[in-house]
Amino acid sequence: MLNIEHFSKTYPGGKRAVDDLSLHVAPGEIFGFIGHNGAGKTTTLRAVAGVMDFSEGNITIDGHNVRTDALAAKQVTAFLPDNPDLYDFLSGIQFLNFIADLYQIPGDSRQNLIAKYGGAFQLTGNLGSPIGSYSHGMKQKLALISALIRQPKLLLLDEPFVGLDPSAAHLLKQFWAELCAAGSAVFFSTHVLEVAEKLCHRIAIIKQGKLIRMGRTAELVGDSTLEDVFLELEGDGHG
Repeated sequence: MLNIEHFSKTYPGGKRAVDDLSLHVAPGEIFGFIGHNGAGKTTTLRAVAGVMDFSEGNITIDGHNVRTDALAAKQVTAFLPDNPDLYDFLSGIQFLNFIADLYQIPGDSRQNLIAKYGGAFQLTGNLGSPIGSYSHGMKQKLALISALIRQPKLLLLDEPFVGLDPSAAHLLKQFWAELCAAGSAVFFSTHVLEVAEKLCHRIAIIKQGKLIRMGRTAELVGDSTLEDVFLELEGDGHG
């Protein structure tokens, strides 16, 4: 579903944020992308989502090249950055309809999906209110709903559990499982290792832009916790 081949990104001024990264995410897979802040996770996600240009390497989503076939790649992808920009002047329902229009979601299934996810995240009663009046947590839930109603082939999320209350986090995990059962894939970054250990089929650990370990979660963890593996690979004692 996602194929990253020899992807590198160097910013103006010479900082190499990601260095020769290759990985793939299969349909039905939840894949965790782990590393400290500044390791290159967000740069990679933004390149995959098509919101950051790059010149080194290739990235394809469901067979669509994100540079040469950008529209088709974006059509099957939902990207949720760590701090999504929403339109404060719109109501929640106007925003969801705007997203549904962009992704050409037909009326009947649109209403059903909005009702399903809005109800699950207990946001239905607030959808008529301006987004500007929402709390941070409500905005985060609205952004999640806007991604889920697209039923994407690839769901990309940057630190999705930061700031989510436990019940919303539990729901999100359930919806990921639903998507994967239908053949989609989830690729998300996190530095919350317990989450990755419980959720992911496979994980990749990135340090200073370089992939240092990748494999099935159970194999990487073995008899120790993922945190022990992470700290050992990082070569330092800081969490």
